[in-house]
Amino acid sequence: MKTRGEGRDEAELYSPAFLKSPGHELDGPQPPTTQHWLSLIEKALVNIKLTYEAREYGPPGWNYTQNKNCERVISMVMVGIGVYARLLKHAEAAMACLAVDPALLLIGVGILMFLITFCGCIGSLRENICLLQTFSICLTLVFLLQLAVGIVGFIFSDKARGKVSEIISNAIEHYRDDLDLQNLIDFGQKEFSCCGGISYKDWSQNMYFNCSSENRSQERCSVPYSCCLHDEGEAVINTLCGQGMQELDYLEAGEFIHTNGCIDRLVNWIHSNLFLLGGVALGLAIPQLVGILLSQILINQIRDQIKLQRYNQQHKTDPWY
Repeated sequence: MKTRGEGRDEAELYSPAFLKSPGHELDGPQPPTTQHWLSLIEKALVNIKLTYEAREYGPPGWNYTQNKNCERVISMVMVGIGVYARLLKHAEAAMACLAVDPALLLIGVGILMFLITFCGCIGSLRENICLLQTFSICLTLVFLLQLAVGIVGFIFSDKARGKVSEIISNAIEHYRDDLDLQNLIDFGQKEFSCCGGISYKDWSQNMYFNCSSENRSQERCSVPYSCCLHDEGEAVINTLCGQGMQELDYLEAGEFIHTNGCIDRLVNWIHSNLFLLGGVALGLAIPQLVGILLSQILINQIRDQIKLQRYNQQHKTDPWY
């Protein structure tokens, strides 16, 4: 008695008509079904996709680490300048004008910036998701803090103006106490063509320039030379040009010095250069946003590689691997 399929060639055995005919099912190994082939193809495509993505992006963190080098250098320079200013300069006058020592502020910002970029750099080199997440979160907090300071300063602009006026008054009072502070005030008065905080008479707050009878200084009732009107072609600057100017009224003094205060000049300059200041703020924000974006992209790449490694471990014995 012939078994099913006996005496038939291979083409006839696997023909659709023979396979579908009742009572002619094959014994032994069956041909692979369409579902089986689709399953193998799907797994192969997943493996190819993950491998392509890993090769397409290259080594994780390569370009990202290079972008962090510049920020680390900047942070170290800031720390160096702050340490120099703190150790070699006496900042008593600056401390009298400001609530925070600028040198300590520079050191703190530099150290914080170095630590943040260090987390980003080491995290990218070691493919450490925890360090990269720390870098991304810190950078996000710094960006939000800067945004909050800008919004608060805009909302409470009147209080900010009062604080600026207080700082300028304290700076005038300690004008002769620190050379760097003196140069800064002279630069501001020459750049903005102003004198004093509100008017040129604010220089009476300084012990060397006040008009009291007890003042025996040669600069009594005077103003710094940076308040004076200078001709563009003047070769030699007369540093005594402000002698006795506080004793004159506005009209008389206006012929020799700038009588407008620096606060109004500064406010007008800010209003006239809002687009410039906005561009500077945007220029500071863009690197932070780019750093946040790149860190998240790198985290996703590392996670994809982890998935690829796990997938390869699970399917390394598959015949199609």
